[in-house]
Amino acid sequence: MSQGNTTTDHRFIRKWAEARGGRPARVKGTGKGDDPGILRFDFGEKDESLEEISWDEFFEKFDENDLALLYQDEKDSRFNKLIHRHS
Repeated sequence: MSQGNTTTDHRFIRKWAEARGGRPARVKGTGKGDDPGILRFDFGEKDESLEEISWDEFFEKFDENDLALLYQDEKDSRFNKLIHRHS
C-alpha cells in the first residue's frame, strides 16, 4: 500500500500532472471575475464539467488559498487532492 505525499512546489506539481496527462482546470460554474473557482486536474479525455485554465492562473489561485497537493508518487497513479497547507 502506498502512502500519500504533499508538496507546494509548482515545478514538481506541473511535472507530476503532465507526466500523467493532466492539465490545470477549474470546475465550470464556480468562481466569479478573476477567481477561477474550484481547481482540479483534467486527465486524459476532456471532462465536460471542467474548463482548462493556464498554469499561471492555477498556481495563482493555489497560492492565494494556501493549498498543497496530496498525491501518490507511483508511476501510473493519478490519485491527488488539493488540501489546505496546514492540514
